[in-house]
Amino acid sequence: MSASAVHTVHASAYPAEQGVKIQVNDQLVQFPEARPFIDSDGQTLVPMRPVFEAMGYHLDWSLDNGQTTISAQDVKKRTMVVKTGAAEAQLDGKPVKLQSGAQMRQGTVYVPLRLVSETLGYIVQWDNDNGIAIIGQDGNYHAPAWYAQTQADKIAETAKSLTGIRYVWGGTTLSGFDCSGFVNFVFEQYGIDLPRTSRSMYDTVGQSVIGLQTGDLVFFNIGKVTTHVGIYLGDGQFVSATTSRGTKIDSIYSSYWSSKFIGAKRIL
Repeated sequence: MSASAVHTVHASAYPAEQGVKIQVNDQLVQFPEARPFIDSDGQTLVPMRPVFEAMGYHLDWSLDNGQTTISAQDVKKRTMVVKTGAAEAQLDGKPVKLQSGAQMRQGTVYVPLRLVSETLGYIVQWDNDNGIAIIGQDGNYHAPAWYAQTQADKIAETAKSLTGIRYVWGGTTLSGFDCSGFVNFVFEQYGIDLPRTSRSMYDTVGQSVIGLQTGDLVFFNIGKVTTHVGIYLGDGQFVSATTSRGTKIDSIYSSYWSSKFIGAKRIL
């Protein structure tokens, strides 16, 4: 551990309502009860017990006149002592000033995550895209152990959840879909309006792409014109409303579909 290795956590730009995750090295910390949160000052507060136990600390607790004292000791016998409501901690018996200290909230002791970086000297990375504070207890930087779903991922999940619905010519509801009605229905759930027909989608929206990504629209000629559209799911699979079996997942590389594939458009 080295103070020179510290990276201070900045979480103020992250939407607090999405929740916060904590990671120690490559493992996410599990919070069976109280969870971390970002306060009105943009400071990440974490339940002390699960975070410090995930870091291998042994914790001792005592209560005196309504004030809780917690002693946290690591495997090298390095000891930090904090008290709820106190703006000072002790590190190996020496006082350390804190911008904000431990606090009791609904029976759980919370500490600011900056205690881990600024007082104990561990690397702490803040991954704003996924809302994860990553504690590099081993002195290294780590990739997130969890990734937030993108809008494309959510669209793909919605599309997959609608398999098995019967085909209806001109259908745009859960009672039945045609291919463009199905695509429109899925994207409308995320506030995205598309043209009504597959031909109009192919001609007027998005950007033509070669390397397919989840959420791309994939188009096929059945006959001489663009008559079919589906939603790409990744790994060579797409979902669409077919005349034979309703909404179903197929491989874009199958002998049937590969011979009819004409291109893809990205609108996300």
